Amino acid sequence: MTFAPSPIPSRTQYVLEAIKHSILTGQLSPGQALVETELAAQFGVSKTPVREALKTLAGTGLVVMSQYKGVTVRTVDAAMAREVYDVRLLLEPEALKRSILRKASLQAAREALVRADGAEDRAERSLANREFHRALYLPCGNPLLAKMLDEVRDQAALVSTVAWAADPSWDREAGEHREILRFALDGDVERAARTLHNHIAGFVERAFPDSGMSGASGRSAGSEGAEAR
Repeated sequence: MTFAPSPIPSRTQYVLEAIKHSILTGQLSPGQALVETELAAQFGVSKTPVREALKTLAGTGLVVMSQYKGVTVRTVDAAMAREVYDVRLLLEPEALKRSILRKASLQAAREALVRADGAEDRAERSLANREFHRALYLPCGNPLLAKMLDEVRDQAALVSTVAWAADPSWDREAGEHREILRFALDGDVERAARTLHNHIAGFVERAFPDSGMSGASGRSAGSEGAEAR
């Protein structure tokens, strides 16, 4: 007999999405304490949905539960950024290659770029950027690979939120997104994958110079340069 996972109750889902939105827009800062009673009063619910929402957010890596400090928004540093972006560097370019080789539709990626260009605030732009990357890897043909990338999406978005607060470089990233999509639509598998790799590595290296990503970015950039020559 198989058992399907129980759906998250609507109140818990509401609280979860509200807290996540506050974290990913910088309204809740890294290291900030999340007190159940205060959140329950804020959202007009009991502590139970708040507790369940915080457990789910801890599972996605957005908050940290400590016996001594309670629940806090996860702190972003070079080590955390390196862990998250290392996973992306290992998996995301390969997933994009597979999407291109399968001649999968990338219309969702086009639409995400349009939404990002028309975004009215950082939260809307961040969401559109996340949708762009997901649209590249989701049709890779390997559900497990896509699921693994989905599992680091929130943590990657948290890194972006902190980085953009210090250096709002989204115009640069938008140009890189367009270049990635252009190569992908042209069916240029290797160049699309390399450009995506450089985009991911370059972003975290600019935001966190001590992350140790410069070597990976430089190697990939060097191979691109050699080909161009």
